[in-house]
Amino acid sequence: MASDTREQAGDAITMEPQEQDSEQVTPEAQAGAIPAEERQPGRHWYAIHTYSGYENKVKTHLEARIASLGLKDRIFRVVVPTEEEVEIRNGQRRTVTRKMYPGYVLVDMILDEDTWHAVKATPGVTSFVGGTSTEPVPLQESELRYILKAPAAKGEEPKPKTKVDYKIGQNVKVISGPFAEFIGTVSEIHPDRNKVTVLVSFFGRETPVQLDFLQVEKV
Repeated sequence: MASDTREQAGDAITMEPQEQDSEQVTPEAQAGAIPAEERQPGRHWYAIHTYSGYENKVKTHLEARIASLGLKDRIFRVVVPTEEEVEIRNGQRRTVTRKMYPGYVLVDMILDEDTWHAVKATPGVTSFVGGTSTEPVPLQESELRYILKAPAAKGEEPKPKTKVDYKIGQNVKVISGPFAEFIGTVSEIHPDRNKVTVLVSFFGRETPVQLDFLQVEKV
């Protein structure tokens, strides 16, 4: 084993793998913060519950109903909240889009008898969330900012979050680099840097080694 890989126990050894190209999957555009022009009387965001797996179909059906019923001036947007997530599969990083809240769709609308019926009668919709069946309660702006993940600055894109498949204390196998084939224990996880610190037995003592997610796999 190369001598330059040896470090005193307690100082993590960092191994940098060759950068991999990621497979980009373009997500559906997300709604942002509430612009001033949207703050009109009676206009609010409501959450509706759908059958699991029907979120996108509900969005499509409801948008078609809005157009056919002439309700574009009272139902403005239908959003399926999603977020980008970086996952590692077959040794490759790729960015995928996943639903943040399976079974829920958000609707920006002015609630009245016509719009309530338009939403409630959409195939796949089970109910409004909150309040009563006929008088739902709109979402609060603080909830919206969290759910819609508005960028902090204009033009700033949200950073994809990394899907972490490892846990502290879990045994993993190093599959590349000078410590390839070593079995170790996860001691720290750094999702913001796509890295994990693994304790490996090196010359009879546990040595922390900092590795990229791509350099380890579950045992």
